[in-house]
Amino acid sequence: MTSTLLLATMMAAQAGAPAPLRVEVADLPAILAAVKAPGAQAVLVNVWATWCEPCREEMPDLVRFYRDHRAEGLRLVLISADDDDQRAEVARVLGGLGFDGPAFIKRGNDMTFIDALDPRWKGALPATFLFDGRGAKRQSWLGSVTYDELRARVSGLLNRRKR
Repeated sequence: MTSTLLLATMMAAQAGAPAPLRVEVADLPAILAAVKAPGAQAVLVNVWATWCEPCREEMPDLVRFYRDHRAEGLRLVLISADDDDQRAEVARVLGGLGFDGPAFIKRGNDMTFIDALDPRWKGALPATFLFDGRGAKRQSWLGSVTYDELRARVSGLLNRRKR
């Protein structure tokens, strides 16, 4: 399986096509490590599912905001609440949007995961969380979020390059 993925990635790179999106099934410590990994000025974490219509409606805005601001230090971590056997569908949805960042399917105890992101969150989807570059939570959107709401809250955490 790994050699097949590596071969597909190499062939896509040679053809100039984007590499296939890798969706990892991960538990809370691995996901939090991706959130707190060095190198970002701000990290948006979005919890969604393929079966959640509001999640799929907001996803293009999230991915567009990420693309517009990743050069300024934004990282977007997407966490699917789908079951492990839906990995291909998760990858298809995100790949169709051109997403190329960290993508996970959550594994483990739901309440431990929910409380780790925000104890006020009851687990309803979608949910988006903003962390600063040190991993401190700065904002929660418990429900859908728009591009304009993201711009209003995230921009202050990002590097502004002089033009």
